[in-house]
Amino acid sequence: MTQLVKVWDVPTRLFHWALVILFCGMWYSGEQGGDWLQYHIWCGSALASLLLFRLIWGVIGSQTARFGNFIKGPRSIVRYLRGELTENEQPGHNPLGGLMVLAMLLALLAQVGTGLFAADVDSYLYDGPLAKLLSGDAAEAATSFHKGFFNVILGLVGLHLLAIIAYRLFKKNNLVKAMITGNKAIAGDVPRLEFAPAIIALVALLVSSGGIYVLLTRL
Repeated sequence: MTQLVKVWDVPTRLFHWALVILFCGMWYSGEQGGDWLQYHIWCGSALASLLLFRLIWGVIGSQTARFGNFIKGPRSIVRYLRGELTENEQPGHNPLGGLMVLAMLLALLAQVGTGLFAADVDSYLYDGPLAKLLSGDAAEAATSFHKGFFNVILGLVGLHLLAIIAYRLFKKNNLVKAMITGNKAIAGDVPRLEFAPAIIALVALLVSSGGIYVLLTRL
């Protein structure tokens, strides 16, 4: 018997869609260049706060949002590939999905991190907020990495979209809808999931935003 089970909490869903919006905004503003780079920097600073929040939420958040819940070792990955690990056991991210989440977060952290230290080598009007801490050569090296590594992120995004399509076609499960509503169609019984109070997420967001603000304005 298939039933709708609440799997994703509101903070995790809001993080996901805010990440999508900020990523698109950074992509567009970065491609436009010129005065659009100011918006690029603002989006990057907001994304840094969002990523720091997700790291905190991955430790203290709801059960399906915690890294320990979905980042698994080789044994679990093999079980999943063999079809032995059911969604009843792991209703959130499956082991491969967990690796994708980890890879995406690490890639975005590298991208945002280098962006904060990057130099505007064209007009020098829109250097990253922390570029002043590096020498000119080091800042330009950060810029070069920042531009080139974006292709890696695009590749990860492509893999993520392909996985969503494959999941829809072969498992008849709409992951996009699940990330909107928080509910996922799962066959059989599912153990009761734990969800952290929303106030904890709000405090985590305030801490992450405040930390990034201090980092960018006080150094």
